Amino acid sequence: MIFDAHVHFWNYNPQRDVWIDKNMGAITRDFLPEDYLEAIKNHEVNGCIAVQADQSEEETEFLLKLAEKHKFIKGVVGWVDLTAEDVAEKLKKFSQNKNLKGIRYVLQDKENDFCLNQTFLNGISKLQNFDLTYDILVDHRQLNSVIHLVEDFPEQPFVLDHLGKPDIKNIKYQDWKKNIERLAEFRNVQCKLSGMVTEADWQSWKPENFKPYLDTVFTYFGTERVFFGSDWPVCKLAGDYQAVVKLMQDYTSLFSKSEKEAIFYKNAQKFYKI
Repeated sequence: MIFDAHVHFWNYNPQRDVWIDKNMGAITRDFLPEDYLEAIKNHEVNGCIAVQADQSEEETEFLLKLAEKHKFIKGVVGWVDLTAEDVAEKLKKFSQNKNLKGIRYVLQDKENDFCLNQTFLNGISKLQNFDLTYDILVDHRQLNSVIHLVEDFPEQPFVLDHLGKPDIKNIKYQDWKKNIERLAEFRNVQCKLSGMVTEADWQSWKPENFKPYLDTVFTYFGTERVFFGSDWPVCKLAGDYQAVVKLMQDYTSLFSKSEKEAIFYKNAQKFYKI
């Protein structure tokens, strides 16, 4: 059984979706719930979380409408401008929809310490009032600032997307590992086992490329604060759904049944209150 904690949907727009560059031909088209159902047809997936890909309130509305229509979308991680003066009003409006489970404000393209700006911190401080989680999307070079962020909000549930995007392609490891160890000390932080294949060499990655990174995450977060996400369809740049699932199934092949259940569906459902 799989609960997929990280899926994207979009109607492709080259003017809006500028993050999809000329090297990403595999994802320069629409990806909608019907396409996802085709991708998972050989897997026992009992639900997913739709995560924002565009930085707009229209994106949040789009995903919430999809969740209303497609019951296998069990929750939405939407976007709200956390730096806006009226952020509380925006959060109140969207949180009236029971399918909104969390917020993601993309940080990976910001300055390393952007997440410590007072306007952003004010936005984060409002999330708990509406029972919303926060997905952290950063580059590995920003993890030191993220540590200070989560330290300031010990009661706010955070999840680190894509293992904090370590430089798997260039086999850089030590600084990332030190920061993961520090980040895992905060019990309100969890880690998504997602987005790994696109941080490796897209054409020539091997399962062993990911072992030191996964070993680190499991060493410090354990099996109770990690959960699986496919990062479909972005994963298609480096591997199909089957490849991404198999990567994690093979890595956890010697884990206990209860540990696998936690990693593949129970932890995510608990975190997002499904």
